[in-house]
Amino acid sequence: MNKEFDLIVFGATGFTGRLVAEYLHHTYGAAGSVRWAMAGRSAAKLAQIRDELGLPADLPLLVADASDEAALAALVKRTKVVITTVGPYQQYGEPLIRACAHAGTDYVDLCGEPGWMAKMIPELQAPARASGARIVFSCGFDSIPFDLGVLHAQHEAKARFGVPLTRVHGRVSVMKGTFSGGTVASMLATMEAIGRDRSLIRTLGDPFALVPGLKGPRQPNDNTAAFDDLANAWTAPFVMAPINTKNVHRSHALLGHPWGEAFVYSERMLTGEGKAGEKRAKSMARNSKLQTMLLAFAPTRALLRRFALPKPGEGPNKQQREKGRYEALFFGETADGRKLTTKVTGDRDPGYGSTCKMISEAALCLVQDVDRETTPGGVWTPAAAMGMRLVERLCQRAGLTFGPVEGR
Repeated sequence: MNKEFDLIVFGATGFTGRLVAEYLHHTYGAAGSVRWAMAGRSAAKLAQIRDELGLPADLPLLVADASDEAALAALVKRTKVVITTVGPYQQYGEPLIRACAHAGTDYVDLCGEPGWMAKMIPELQAPARASGARIVFSCGFDSIPFDLGVLHAQHEAKARFGVPLTRVHGRVSVMKGTFSGGTVASMLATMEAIGRDRSLIRTLGDPFALVPGLKGPRQPNDNTAAFDDLANAWTAPFVMAPINTKNVHRSHALLGHPWGEAFVYSERMLTGEGKAGEKRAKSMARNSKLQTMLLAFAPTRALLRRFALPKPGEGPNKQQREKGRYEALFFGETADGRKLTTKVTGDRDPGYGSTCKMISEAALCLVQDVDRETTPGGVWTPAAAMGMRLVERLCQRAGLTFGPVEGR
């Protein structure tokens, strides 16, 4: 496929988009192995970001507004894949994703908005299949470590046992750093969408909401403190589980249900053993419930937008990003009771430092590693579209590790 660019970073003047551009330059710029460009709505701001980052003066800068359908249609025809960091996607994302689906251009984003994704999947599947566009949602902290974490655990189980894990518990054990401002903004936008359309509550509560027509087996859905029999420890709700679990079940469906029709996945925070773990779990569960209740009130959302959300172009500094890290454990069990534990780690804060690397490598995995016979046009998840090829790439380049945990 002859295109002017391998990839375009759309939203390069935002904080996360800027980090993506910086990562691409430092990782691939010197070798010249990737032809890329920055895009946004302001030529002056793009030039400012290019100069501040010390990028080459001849790096192409492309101007297009997120609402300008004609400009976006012209933009996406010039590249093999688009990285977009412009969210909330339910507010700003439709013109770009539709342009990619109709033009045959691959697309990756950081979307953690299941209501919008559930709406877009059936609308985009047919045009993307016809054009050859691979549309891949959720290529950041939500949901790559979890989507690929389950895939990797199943890969290990098949190698060791010859059979899949019928039950997997994803447990976040370490998270040092921040969620991105985009994640918080998306949560606020989702709460406002619920106010306009109460049917979204059912979508958000359905673990199979991203698999149109599927009614799968009953899944764990406990928003209180709970003891985990596989981890042998206490757990609390994890704020990103509602999107990650949906992506895991969509991956399973897209792969043809290789883990069995009765596959169960749950995702929570690991809080520890004994009384101390129980106390922490109950405290976190209460706080989670309170936060959900507060977000339901418009005045609370207005205050968060005014005082808590980073301003455009703002976020944690380099030292803060590099001090961050995260770890997720995956406790699995086969139908006959054999157990396996695996682990995924990331070497930067999840919301920014690691996310900018994950989305960049996901885009390049589509361009360089995954052919269209293996992954044809359609709406995908990272695990289903790129699988273990992306796992390998993330380990080699993006500071992630995937591996078994012996003795657990």
